[in-house]
Amino acid sequence: MNQPAPSPPPKLPVSLAANPKLSSWLKFSSTGQVTVSPGKVEIGQGIVTALAQIAADELDIDLSRVQMVRASTASSPNEGVTSGSLSIQQSGRALRHACAEVRQIFLQLASERLGVGVDALDVEDGTISGPGNIRTSYWELAEDVSLDRDATPGAVPKIATQRALAGHSVQRIDIPDKVFGRPRFIHDQSLPGMLHGRVLRPDNARAKLLELGDDSTRAIAGLVAVVRDGSFAGVVSETEHGAENALLALRKSATWSDGEPLPDENDLAAFLKAQPSESTVIDKRTAAAGGTTTKTIRRQYSRPYIAHASIAPSCAIAQWNGDRVHVWTHSQGVYLLRADLALVLKLPVENITVEHMEGAGCYGHNAADDVALDAVLLAKAAGGRPVRVLWSRDDEMSDAPFGAAMAIEIEADLDAAGEVVDWRHSIWSNGHAARPGRAAQPALLAAFELATPFPRMVSTNPPQANGGGADRNSVPLYDFPSWLIESHRLTTMPIRTSALRTLGAQGNVFAIECFLDEIAAARGEDPIAFRLRHLRDERAKDVIRAVAARAKWEPVKQTGIGHGVGFARYKNTGAYCAVIAEIESGEDIRVRKLTLAADVGEAINPDGVINQIEGGAIQATSWVLKERVRFDRQRITSTSWTDYPILRFSEVPEVDVELIQRAEMDPVGAGEAAHGPVTAAIANAVFDALGVRVRHLPITRDSLIAAMEATS
Repeated sequence: MNQPAPSPPPKLPVSLAANPKLSSWLKFSSTGQVTVSPGKVEIGQGIVTALAQIAADELDIDLSRVQMVRASTASSPNEGVTSGSLSIQQSGRALRHACAEVRQIFLQLASERLGVGVDALDVEDGTISGPGNIRTSYWELAEDVSLDRDATPGAVPKIATQRALAGHSVQRIDIPDKVFGRPRFIHDQSLPGMLHGRVLRPDNARAKLLELGDDSTRAIAGLVAVVRDGSFAGVVSETEHGAENALLALRKSATWSDGEPLPDENDLAAFLKAQPSESTVIDKRTAAAGGTTTKTIRRQYSRPYIAHASIAPSCAIAQWNGDRVHVWTHSQGVYLLRADLALVLKLPVENITVEHMEGAGCYGHNAADDVALDAVLLAKAAGGRPVRVLWSRDDEMSDAPFGAAMAIEIEADLDAAGEVVDWRHSIWSNGHAARPGRAAQPALLAAFELATPFPRMVSTNPPQANGGGADRNSVPLYDFPSWLIESHRLTTMPIRTSALRTLGAQGNVFAIECFLDEIAAARGEDPIAFRLRHLRDERAKDVIRAVAARAKWEPVKQTGIGHGVGFARYKNTGAYCAVIAEIESGEDIRVRKLTLAADVGEAINPDGVINQIEGGAIQATSWVLKERVRFDRQRITSTSWTDYPILRFSEVPEVDVELIQRAEMDPVGAGEAAHGPVTAAIANAVFDALGVRVRHLPITRDSLIAAMEATS
């Protein structure tokens, strides 16, 4: 008789395996508080609240006892970077396991002290009690429990039905500070003796600083220093106003080279497809028996470069003490930034402390890391005083990395019934990742400008195992008999690119879901029925059915009103999201309503998940209708809100979210799930209203006219 295969030995969650010391995650005080120190950071996604809920649940304490500590290289676990909607998956699982083990450690000591078995003890808000009203607490035992030990794989967290806080919408613990204007943001931070710095950069792309006459600058009141190292130049002043005036004077005295040419922004797809590239087969499926092709259709889709366009520009503070430097930053990866700073400064990493402070919005690799190096370089001339550097709006819109432009070509062979026989998907794009700390050379802007410069990094793509980059979400979830997915990563990079929220997923989902609608329309088949017929994943079907029911699909046809659907599972492994968009066509396209259904597995804080879905949906609407980095052949020209418009409050659609709760399943992130489906749903709704396919984003009056002319 065959014996069942033995269960694999238990493993620690990934983040806990990388940072096994329990004391790096948790500390107990005798005054009744638990300090929780995750390696992931708060960037507006509500992660500090969700992680506090997880800790309170596993430890059986009130949420008010949990004190969340900002990530710092001085004390926090190294969880890499906060990105990819992975905070709950990685930090949440690690913290849940660590807290479960710590609870057992305290219970074991309490058992010994109280003389009863562990199973006879209960914990309520940190008080440990047993038969006959015997009791102690975490706080009484705190000094006798050493957490300076490694986690072990055997700890068993509570099952979902035993959790009191997970699955409930508790108030976010970071909101009161923000509402009442307490100095939670780095922009509001003030340190004793703090100076102010500004950095000079050229208008033309990659121009070199040839000459710098600083006589007039040195006459500005309050000036502390003019700093120059090659093409890196800046000023340090006693006041912000003085720093601005000094920078203006310095700019007038600067002479620059001509710079390097930029592509033709009006023909980006042709540019992308003509550049030298590295080609990779992402996935290939071969049918057991090939069908008969009677028709082949081919469509090309594209998106432009997209700016992060954070409402407040990037900011950092740095302070030197001998050969040691302390940095305060809203970087998403304090350890990775520290690694790049060490490369530039030629210092051991232990001489550098990088401490996170919240910024005013980040969803990808914006300039938070760049401004940190700016502050460090200027602070060298400050005599040990801290220097705060704030980028201008112009800096943020021209010098921060952009989300990469993409050209996507999909080709399908159809049989006589209009069914897909073969599917081919090709992507041309710069790489989508050039974050610091991941290469032998730094990825920070000022490092490329020094007198002895580091080589400019050409963006790469994360591997498919981590969700991919330009190829993210390019492999269909639909059950087609055969396909070939290829990615062509450009090895040139005239415009600096790095991670923007979703990486390539927005472009790929837009292309796939619009192409599917075209096939369904040609067949005369309802687009939702078409999708359901080609899906095997029941969770995928559930979100599509849920959104169709909530939006009362199929709506009655009205002149000038269109409805469209979009669906994806983020990274093909994360959250499921389906969207129905309702748009109104007038002088411009207006999105009236977005109805969404999402499945993130266990939703730790349902309201927080819905916030993330809503935020992603609104940001995607802005991308689709408005956002496009503009440039001529010399420089970026969209350096203000006038030239780079984003969605206004008056243009925000109604957003209605249905969350499918699956408490028994591991949680996944929600922050990037909505962007691709919303993009596709809006584009499909435009076709429903106007009969025009817009395949090149953004969908503006000009792109509508161009699409109409192309089909006339």
